[in-house]
Amino acid sequence: MKIFRIILALFILLCNLPIANAAKNKDNTDYRLEYLNINWWENYKDPILTEYIMKAYQNNQDLKIASLNVEQAKQVAKQSLAQELPQLGIAGNFFRDFHSSDVRFGDVLIPNYSQSNFVLPLTMTYELDIWGEKRLKTKSINKQVEIVKQNERATYISLTSAIASTYYNLIKLDKLMSNQKELVNLQKEIVEMTKKKYKNGLCPVTELMQEQQLLTNFEEMLEIYTDKRDIVAREMVVLLGDRNNNSIQHSEYENVNLITIPDNIAAEVIQFRPDIIKTELYIQKTGFDVKAARRDFLPKILLYGQVGFNAYQLGNIFNGNTFKSAAGVAPSLDLFTGGAKMARLKYNKLELEKAQQQYEKTILTSLQEVNNSLGIALTNQKNYQSSLDRYNIEKEKCNLSNRRLEIGAKSRLENLRDKERVLMSEKDEVSNKIDYIIATINIYKAVGGKDFNKIKEEL
Repeated sequence: MKIFRIILALFILLCNLPIANAAKNKDNTDYRLEYLNINWWENYKDPILTEYIMKAYQNNQDLKIASLNVEQAKQVAKQSLAQELPQLGIAGNFFRDFHSSDVRFGDVLIPNYSQSNFVLPLTMTYELDIWGEKRLKTKSINKQVEIVKQNERATYISLTSAIASTYYNLIKLDKLMSNQKELVNLQKEIVEMTKKKYKNGLCPVTELMQEQQLLTNFEEMLEIYTDKRDIVAREMVVLLGDRNNNSIQHSEYENVNLITIPDNIAAEVIQFRPDIIKTELYIQKTGFDVKAARRDFLPKILLYGQVGFNAYQLGNIFNGNTFKSAAGVAPSLDLFTGGAKMARLKYNKLELEKAQQQYEKTILTSLQEVNNSLGIALTNQKNYQSSLDRYNIEKEKCNLSNRRLEIGAKSRLENLRDKERVLMSEKDEVSNKIDYIIATINIYKAVGGKDFNKIKEEL
């Protein structure tokens, strides 16, 4: 029984150390809420937008799949950790010799016999990780878990950005549809007035045809806006992950809030991007793989022990004289494996070199995306300001036209055309404003889901 106690104590000691380390590394279950970065989205001062982002957090299938991928990766890490622990099991056995041959032990002869044998052992095996090879493999898999978490974070950043962009596109399309309906109504009135002019011989038929043609163009554009709006609304339903949501609400265009953007963004901002973090983690992972492949050439030592019962009659199996115990050490060294271990080492070295090259490429593409997104946003900001100036000028001209109409210095037909020019300039103002907002969302996505106006505080 003394050997049994020793083996059991050794098993408990070896199990407790890795499990304690695993408990220290337990993940915080609330980390996904940080990926949403609600504080950033509140900068747009639109409670409906933040409500939709929270709804997507609860319902979106892509987010759920990303979270399940993380959980699967954690289970793989647990499997690797289990390989570092002793293996304990019961492997009962029963067999009967119906007729044995003579058995000789030196000068002692045991003639042929028949008997039953009942074996009930508790067996423990443990491969000593004296070179740290198994620990390195576990570290490699833990890095893979972190990589999968960065994939999950990238999914959150991409999805929330897509929801916000789609949301503002809905606002834009609804405003453009409203604008276009007014244009169609004005043009219908212009066509009717032009028809009267033509009947009275005050204009050629070509003028009437031009006005009619312009009306068809306006009606066609209204249909295009309507179709696009339906497509974007269906896309929003998919992003929210709620097929029962048949009505997408949004704020009025006039309540859309603009945020400021910096003139430049420090290159160090790319360190927050999930793809940069992933490539760094992959370099670390492949580094562990190379070290583990090197240590696979070294000898291995297996500890084993067994305690249990061995009886020749089932009724006597738990008697004191049936107890048996054994312990041993089994060192081993692979002398020839056909070059498999060397090939594995070279493969991992090449994978490490690939990871380093991918890291350099990711840095370049990340800088390109940040600079491109900032450049587009600055351009859209200027375009919006220019279109806003034009729109304000057209409104002032229209006001003058209205006053001239009141005193009889301008015809009704000319006044309607002035109103059309206001609506046309407003369309440009609406498009440029929403494009600018979407450009700011793209900057947020490019810098890795951070508030680019406060990011200097984190660098």
